[in-house]
Amino acid sequence: MKSLLQQTIARFLQYLEFERNTSPFTITEYGATLRDFDAFLTPPGEQTMALESIDHRVIREFVSWHYDRGLEKASVAKKLACLRTFFKFCIRENLVRQNPARLVSTPKLPKRLPRVIGADEMSALLDGMASGPISAPHARTTKRAALADRDAKFLLKRDRAILELMYASGLRVSELTGLNVSSIDHRNGMIRVLGKGRKERVIPFGSKAEEALQAYWPVRSKILARPTVKPAYEAVFVNHRGGRLTSRSVHTLVVKYSRLANIDWNMHPHSLRHAFATHLLADGADLRAIQELLGHVSLSTTQRYTQTSIEQLMAVYDKAHPHA
Repeated sequence: MKSLLQQTIARFLQYLEFERNTSPFTITEYGATLRDFDAFLTPPGEQTMALESIDHRVIREFVSWHYDRGLEKASVAKKLACLRTFFKFCIRENLVRQNPARLVSTPKLPKRLPRVIGADEMSALLDGMASGPISAPHARTTKRAALADRDAKFLLKRDRAILELMYASGLRVSELTGLNVSSIDHRNGMIRVLGKGRKERVIPFGSKAEEALQAYWPVRSKILARPTVKPAYEAVFVNHRGGRLTSRSVHTLVVKYSRLANIDWNMHPHSLRHAFATHLLADGADLRAIQELLGHVSLSTTQRYTQTSIEQLMAVYDKAHPHA
């Protein structure tokens, strides 16, 4: 029989999924952290510590336990954030009166500015996809390699539409994979997005993204005409079998095309969101407007792009100014 803590963890994860619209990746991470927490609170041969008995000292011991196992500060900070959210849920469910995790300080983390792909570099990547197939050279052509190359060429128009739309609108990867055909207003160049916390926002996209989408539709129609899994007819982006595209697949294709374009750092889907915000800011867009477009609740989250732009500006100054 499950303990009260285990039952509460299960209800909490359901709450994240169905009420908070939390990303599957975050739910998986939170589930792993809370299972660790349950194991920590359940010594061999003993019952699990009661929820109301957990105080800040227990949370500190849990944090220290992770440090002893060699976890980095950033990972420990994520686990502490998970516990704060979990106990906030417990208060809402009248299981505890206070949040013990709030009394434990978050580890101080070094400020790391996100690396941003330059506007020219981004244009070169996307224009290269538009001009023709991008494929890695094969030392020896095999039947399997030929089939893989054929599939890559077939899906190139889909992949370009994905990258164009993410860069044009600053979408989170979960927002992109969750897009439905009914969410796109082609006439006005707008998309309706369901973001974090099920908050809806409307974002414009440009002519390049529209062009890429129009080129992709026939590919999508061919895939959905002969699906090999339950077809996701409502989804904008589908995989080669006809199902809705996953976040993992988007990550894989972003890495693939960045490497083929000789980008020498670890680009990922969120890099396109960073580029969207930073390039808008560099061209004079208002920070509040960028906040709305990104779907950030707090302006402080958006302000990190200001620092990124300043860093880039200083780099240009140091390189170009004769008295720098």
